[in-house]
Amino acid sequence: MLLRAYACGIFPMAESADDPQLYWIEPQARGILPLDAIDVPRRLARTIRQARFNVTFDTDFEGVIDGCAAPRPGRRSTWINGQIRSLYRDLYRQGHCHTVEVRLEGRLVGGLYGVALGGAFFGESMFSTERDASKVALVYLCARLIHGGFTLLDTQFVTEHLRQFGTIEIDKAEFQERLQDAVERIADFARLTDGTTPERVLEILTAGAG
Repeated sequence: MLLRAYACGIFPMAESADDPQLYWIEPQARGILPLDAIDVPRRLARTIRQARFNVTFDTDFEGVIDGCAAPRPGRRSTWINGQIRSLYRDLYRQGHCHTVEVRLEGRLVGGLYGVALGGAFFGESMFSTERDASKVALVYLCARLIHGGFTLLDTQFVTEHLRQFGTIEIDKAEFQERLQDAVERIADFARLTDGTTPERVLEILTAGAG
């Protein structure tokens, strides 16, 4: 049911971690990050080249979702409740939900998770406890999506954090058109392997923007 909802452009949220109910959301305006027009800020590109962080994929679902659900400055509550955790854990085990982990000296300091369906990737949430960690996760995710043949990265909404990478807002009709094309494609999330060098990651994004 959850995958069918994504294929229709709908996604679930909860009011809070303590609310057992799920609400189905279908925004009239949708945020997407065009994979052929990603802008990596220069300072962030320098940070990535320094290779301070170790980036992996699909190695710690529980750690990533815990990080995404944790309280943050200005946000005491989270929309990730027990049912959300259970649903996405099941999708993770089935190979539809993916995580990006960012570690510093062995500690998980950032990451994100989302759902892959055909050539579409639906970003759900990200977190960071070290400067730039979630941004690094997003850059590595984009490189993997481009290299794997994905054509749509759904960010759901547009935030200032995402806008700096080129995230735009489109209306519901245009999103549906892009979505239907993307979900019918064949893409490979694992085509870009762990251990890809920072230079290669940035090269893929530059080529995609070309």
